[in-house]
Amino acid sequence: MTGPLPAPGLPALLNGPTRPGVYRLPPADSPAHIAAAAAEADWRVARLRLEGIQDKTSFLERCAAELDLPEWFGRNWDALADCLMDLSWWRETGKFRGYLLIAEDWDAFAEAAPGAARTAESVLADAVDFWADREAPLTVLLS
Repeated sequence: MTGPLPAPGLPALLNGPTRPGVYRLPPADSPAHIAAAAAEADWRVARLRLEGIQDKTSFLERCAAELDLPEWFGRNWDALADCLMDLSWWRETGKFRGYLLIAEDWDAFAEAAPGAARTAESVLADAVDFWADREAPLTVLLS
C-alpha cells in the first residue's frame, strides 16, 4: 500500500509531478526539514509524533492533540476518516497549495500495534484518495 517517495522526492511532490499519496519518508530526510520545505512551498503541514504510541486509543488521542482536530472528533476510526475528509477545521487559517501530514515514528507504532497501524494507514490512504484530484491535495509521509 505504501511505497517510498518517488524520485526526485519532495520537490516533485510539492510542485506537482508526483501524485499525492501515502509515502515513506526517505531516511536521509528529517521531518523538520520536510515540514520547513513544504511550508515554504505554501503547503499546510502537520507533524504527528507517534513516539511511545502502542495502541489505537493512544493513536487517536495523539491525533486529536497534535492535529488539533475539532471538538466533534469522536476518537474512533470513522471519526478520524470524517475529519480527514472534511479539512475545514484545518483550512480555517487560509488557502494552501496542499496539505502534508508527517507521521513520525511510524515503524515503532506499527511494530507495537500492527492492527491499529494497518487500519490507520487505510484511513490515511482513503483520505489521500479523496483529496487527490482537488485543488489542494493531501499527502501523508510516514517516517
